Amino acid sequence: MSSAGLEALLAVQALDTAADQLRHRRETLPERAELAARQAAIADLEARAAAVRAERDTIAAAERRLEDEIAMVASKAKAADQKLYSGTVNVPRELTALQDEIDSLHRRQRQLEDQELELMEQAEPLEAALAELDAQRAALDEQVAALLAARTEAEAAIDAELARVEAERAAAAAPVPGELLREYEGLRHALGGIGVARLAGNRCDGCHLTLSAVDVDRIRHEPPEAVVHCTECGRLLVRG
Repeated sequence: MSSAGLEALLAVQALDTAADQLRHRRETLPERAELAARQAAIADLEARAAAVRAERDTIAAAERRLEDEIAMVASKAKAADQKLYSGTVNVPRELTALQDEIDSLHRRQRQLEDQELELMEQAEPLEAALAELDAQRAALDEQVAALLAARTEAEAAIDAELARVEAERAAAAAPVPGELLREYEGLRHALGGIGVARLAGNRCDGCHLTLSAVDVDRIRHEPPEAVVHCTECGRLLVRG
């Protein structure tokens, strides 16, 4: 193993670290958190709007029932009124009974119309609340669209940078022997993304721990082409 191969492995490590940082940046874009917040707000608005609509629809159904009953009562009152003035009823007691029926039907109609008015008054603030919720939803939809566009743009920029780094990584890894590269990748996976580090004095730049003087002396006296490891963390070490 030449020292150039080990130095190349350090370049591979630097590019792998850069790629990891880019992937992390992509996954933690601020637009993602903002989108999640807006989507949660939209879900809350939808739940509130559904509750208001349900209440409004209940009132609307009650209004329709009242309208049907009002129409029926009005029809009965009209028929009774026509009968009263048709001349077909001549008995005073029957005429009085018919007039009483008409009066009763009119009272009932007024009662029903009052109830309908109350329901209409109850519906007004619900319609206003729905309009306000719809306006809030429209504003949130605009924000979501803008955030989606911003996220897409940021992702594209990161992806382009990542592609460049990965191409450089492939070129940097070319002179590294396959067996050494596989060992490095296994260590990198097991040790938090760092598989190789430089031995700076008596310290490993991977774990930042100081090696014993005996270990440092032994490592320093290994042949230049020897593959050595940190005695503290097990990472590959590049001397010099």
